[in-house]
Amino acid sequence: MTKTFDTIVIGGGQAGLSAGYHLKKAGRSFVILDAHQRTGDVWRNRWDSLRLHTPAAFSGLDGMPFQSRRDYFPTKDEFADYLESYQRRFDLPVCHGATVERLSRDGSGFLATTTAGDFRSDNVIVAMSNYQRPKIPGFAQELRPDIVQLHSSEYRHPSQLPADGEVLVVGSGNSGAEIALELSRRQRVSIAGRYPGHLPFSIHSRAAHAFLIRFALKVVFHRVLSVATPIGRKVRPKFLNSSGLLIRTKAKQLEAAGVQRLPKVKGVEDGLPVLADGRTMDVKAVVWCTGFRPGFEWIDLPVSFDEQGRPAHQRGVVPEVPGLYFVGLHFLYALSSAMIHGVGRDARRAVAAISARREPAKIVAEVNSPPATAQHVS
Repeated sequence: MTKTFDTIVIGGGQAGLSAGYHLKKAGRSFVILDAHQRTGDVWRNRWDSLRLHTPAAFSGLDGMPFQSRRDYFPTKDEFADYLESYQRRFDLPVCHGATVERLSRDGSGFLATTTAGDFRSDNVIVAMSNYQRPKIPGFAQELRPDIVQLHSSEYRHPSQLPADGEVLVVGSGNSGAEIALELSRRQRVSIAGRYPGHLPFSIHSRAAHAFLIRFALKVVFHRVLSVATPIGRKVRPKFLNSSGLLIRTKAKQLEAAGVQRLPKVKGVEDGLPVLADGRTMDVKAVVWCTGFRPGFEWIDLPVSFDEQGRPAHQRGVVPEVPGLYFVGLHFLYALSSAMIHGVGRDARRAVAAISARREPAKIVAEVNSPPATAQHVS
């Protein structure tokens, strides 16, 4: 039996719950489809020692601050529990265990075919980040079978890897640097890839929290670096296609821990990883911190996708498919769009656009001022 709602929200993380909060405020009929078995599992399933890169003051969603010291950096499990509490507090209707296998047209509306049944709606908010499918180079399958391989999405703790011998972490972004530093406490570790640089201050210092972090998160990331400003439009391509600066880890920390920095891995020779400078690495394990791809192959609609699989949209609105919206994508509107404190603005805009569909005479300033052409954003 097909269940019918005004709006389907696909994704039960912070973006989906934000969309649900604003839909409930607007009095809409909706359901949130979550592939996980419990709200917050998208965070619980990450590595054990992970902490957020934003302090508690910027780790809450609309309507419910994160209850802790403002300068405290929550663990991933604490934030997962916060999301579960958020769902309960606002009584948001989440259907767990509902993996969307296909999203297609159904007359003038949409049909979401899921592992929990079919759902029909007039509107759909895809509330997911573009980090859905692990991205691992094809040559990884040529490594010797005795070399343990994990993607960062599978890594939980050091005991998953052999303690004797060297571990090669491929990818020097935030995940790679933090995992390499953790592994270095018990064995020899190398990290391969272009060093992206790091913040010139500690995010845990009082000065950073009092001024630098607040200014960066509230002003620079949220307002200055957006599609509404010339500088934001100029720098967006760089942010979309790079991992950005290291936030918590510094080069001197990696050096002090004995982590060897290496050039990128270019392939495999005789079953071993080969670096760009021609060196062969005799390692016991490889952790692929090589990122993700969007993974929107299940969207069976006339949406344009770029070569990285990122959808074309205008600040979350898809002009080619009326009623379809995205929330949670990297730099959807601003650099803060994929951050906890920034996702609410984009969710509110999507819900305003849904309301405007039913009220054509109503002018919603944020919705009616998109760039002239659709933009690929992730």
